[in-house]
Amino acid sequence: MATGEAAMEVDEVYAELDRVRDDYRRLLETATVAELRQLTVGTKWNNEQLLFHMLFGYLLVRNLGLIVWGFSRLPDSASRRFAGLLDAGTCPFHVINDAGSLFGARVLGYPRMQRLMDRVVTGLQETLRAQSHESLARGMHFPVGWDPYFRDYMTLLEVYHYPTQHYDHHRAQLTLASAGRG
Repeated sequence: MATGEAAMEVDEVYAELDRVRDDYRRLLETATVAELRQLTVGTKWNNEQLLFHMLFGYLLVRNLGLIVWGFSRLPDSASRRFAGLLDAGTCPFHVINDAGSLFGARVLGYPRMQRLMDRVVTGLQETLRAQSHESLARGMHFPVGWDPYFRDYMTLLEVYHYPTQHYDHHRAQLTLASAGRG
């Protein structure tokens, strides 16, 4: 990855994190409780549950960054085997993912969800800026069965970009008036 290309990509990922933080805040601040309890399009969740799930994608990246850091320093076969092991556990992962989304918004509440998104995005931006181009180019194999935006091999920079792909996908499923549906 050329230095100029890497800097441009980092800036793009940083900007998309800003966009998501602002959008998430606007969605939560403008939605009514009745809207938040409406079903979404194409999922079994309501809007508040899907909004929590969207937040969870960003929370996951903090841990994924540490995993990439470790596995990128091992032989390629180590992360390939690890991804295979995780892929074997896809069904339990989806059960846990679903259950967390069912109750996450109710446990946290809307103001805490917003504050948590603010904190996690700011933290991701800080760690993104602190990474060297070499660190951002390191990567590992991923369990492709866990998420349609996981690819077989992802660099750390792609991991920072992943939650926004996930967010944008699910944002289109919201039925909030402020999301363009209602």
